[in-house]
Amino acid sequence: EVQLVESGGGLVQAGGSLRLSCAAYGFRFDDYAIGWFRQAPGKEREGVSCISINDGSTYYADSVKGRFTVSSDNAKNTVYLQMNSLKPEDTAVYYCAADYSGESTCGMIGWWGQGTKVIVSA
Repeated sequence: EVQLVESGGGLVQAGGSLRLSCAAYGFRFDDYAIGWFRQAPGKEREGVSCISINDGSTYYADSVKGRFTVSSDNAKNTVYLQMNSLKPEDTAVYYCAADYSGESTCGMIGWWGQGTKVIVSA
Protein backbone atom coordinates (compact mmCIF):
# COMPACT_ATOMS: atom_id res chain seq x y z
CA GLU A 1 0.00 0.00 0.00
CA VAL A 2 1.32 3.40 -0.97
CA GLN A 3 1.55 5.86 1.90
CA LEU A 4 3.08 9.25 2.47
CA VAL A 5 3.16 10.22 6.11
CA GLU A 6 4.01 13.78 7.13
CA SER A 7 5.09 14.85 10.58
CA GLY A 8 6.75 17.77 12.30
CA GLY A 9 4.13 20.48 12.08
CA GLY A 10 3.21 22.64 15.02
CA LEU A 11 3.02 26.11 16.45
CA VAL A 12 6.07 28.35 16.26
CA GLN A 13 6.76 32.03 16.67
CA ALA A 14 7.76 34.18 13.73
CA GLY A 15 11.46 33.83 13.08
CA GLY A 16 11.52 30.30 14.38
CA SER A 17 12.16 26.99 12.66
CA LEU A 18 10.45 23.68 12.05
CA ARG A 19 11.47 20.55 10.21
CA LEU A 20 8.82 18.58 8.40
CA SER A 21 9.30 14.93 7.49
CA CYS A 22 7.65 12.87 4.79
CA ALA A 23 8.07 9.11 5.09
CA ALA A 24 7.25 7.13 1.96
CA TYR A 25 6.00 3.56 1.80
CA GLY A 26 4.90 1.16 -0.87
CA PHE A 27 6.67 2.44 -3.98
CA ARG A 28 10.14 2.58 -5.46
CA PHE A 29 11.38 5.76 -3.80
CA ASP A 30 14.34 6.35 -6.11
CA ASP A 31 12.10 6.63 -9.19
CA TYR A 32 10.10 9.55 -7.87
CA ALA A 33 10.32 13.16 -6.92
CA ILE A 34 8.79 14.32 -3.66
CA GLY A 35 7.14 17.67 -3.43
CA TRP A 36 5.96 19.86 -0.61
CA PHE A 37 2.78 21.83 -1.10
CA ARG A 38 0.80 24.01 1.26
CA GLN A 39 -2.69 25.34 1.55
CA ALA A 40 -3.55 28.27 3.73
CA PRO A 41 -7.13 28.90 4.88
CA GLY A 42 -9.17 30.39 2.07
CA LYS A 43 -6.36 30.03 -0.45
CA GLU A 44 -5.47 27.63 -3.20
CA ARG A 45 -2.83 24.98 -2.72
CA GLU A 46 0.61 26.07 -3.85
CA GLY A 47 3.87 24.30 -4.54
CA VAL A 48 6.61 25.04 -2.03
CA SER A 49 9.51 22.79 -2.90
CA CYS A 50 10.39 19.61 -4.72
CA ILE A 51 13.32 17.23 -4.85
CA SER A 52 14.17 14.59 -7.42
CA ILE A 53 15.22 11.53 -5.46
CA ASN A 54 17.22 10.21 -8.41
CA ASP A 55 19.46 13.18 -9.10
CA GLY A 56 18.91 15.44 -6.10
CA SER A 57 17.80 18.43 -8.14
CA THR A 58 15.53 20.79 -6.27
CA TYR A 59 12.93 23.46 -6.78
CA TYR A 60 11.78 26.22 -4.45
CA ALA A 61 8.98 28.70 -4.73
CA ASP A 62 10.21 32.29 -4.67
CA SER A 63 8.38 32.88 -1.41
CA VAL A 64 10.56 30.35 0.44
CA LYS A 65 13.92 30.59 -1.33
CA GLY A 66 16.73 31.13 1.12
CA ARG A 67 14.56 30.10 4.07
CA PHE A 68 13.47 26.52 3.32
CA THR A 69 15.69 23.58 2.44
CA VAL A 70 14.49 20.26 1.06
CA SER A 71 16.57 17.11 1.47
CA SER A 72 16.19 13.36 1.29
CA ASP A 73 17.47 10.40 3.23
CA ASN A 74 17.18 7.63 0.69
CA ALA A 75 18.08 4.93 3.20
CA LYS A 76 15.00 5.93 5.20
CA ASN A 77 12.73 6.73 2.22
CA THR A 78 12.16 10.08 3.87
CA VAL A 79 12.20 13.66 2.62
CA TYR A 80 12.63 16.63 4.93
CA LEU A 81 11.67 20.26 4.66
CA GLN A 82 13.72 22.46 6.94
CA MET A 83 11.89 25.73 7.43
CA ASN A 84 13.80 28.63 8.93
CA SER A 85 12.92 32.28 9.49
CA LEU A 86 9.26 31.39 9.47
CA LYS A 87 6.70 34.11 8.84
CA PRO A 88 3.00 34.27 9.72
CA GLU A 89 2.24 33.95 6.00
CA ASP A 90 3.83 30.48 6.08
CA THR A 91 0.87 29.30 8.15
CA ALA A 92 -0.81 26.48 6.25
CA VAL A 93 -1.39 22.77 6.05
CA TYR A 94 1.69 21.28 4.44
CA TYR A 95 1.37 18.21 2.25
CA CYS A 96 3.98 16.02 0.70
CA ALA A 97 3.30 14.31 -2.59
CA ALA A 98 4.99 11.81 -4.88
CA ASP A 99 5.66 12.85 -8.46
CA TYR A 100 5.93 9.86 -10.78
CA SER A 101 7.96 11.67 -13.42
CA GLY A 102 10.88 11.86 -11.02
CA GLU A 103 11.52 15.44 -12.11
CA SER A 104 11.97 18.24 -9.60
CA THR A 105 9.18 20.23 -11.21
CA CYS A 106 6.69 18.02 -9.34
CA GLY A 107 4.03 18.47 -11.95
CA MET A 108 2.81 14.88 -12.13
CA ILE A 109 1.55 13.92 -8.70
CA GLY A 110 0.44 10.38 -8.07
CA TRP A 111 -0.09 10.30 -4.31
CA TRP A 112 -0.62 12.74 -1.47
CA GLY A 113 0.02 12.62 2.22
CA GLN A 114 -2.58 13.60 4.79
CA GLY A 115 -0.97 16.91 5.67
CA THR A 116 0.56 18.48 8.75
CA LYS A 117 -0.45 21.86 10.10
CA VAL A 118 2.04 24.66 10.59
CA ILE A 119 1.01 27.76 12.51
CA VAL A 120 3.37 30.71 12.74
CA SER A 121 2.38 33.31 15.28
CA ALA A 122 3.37 36.94 14.93
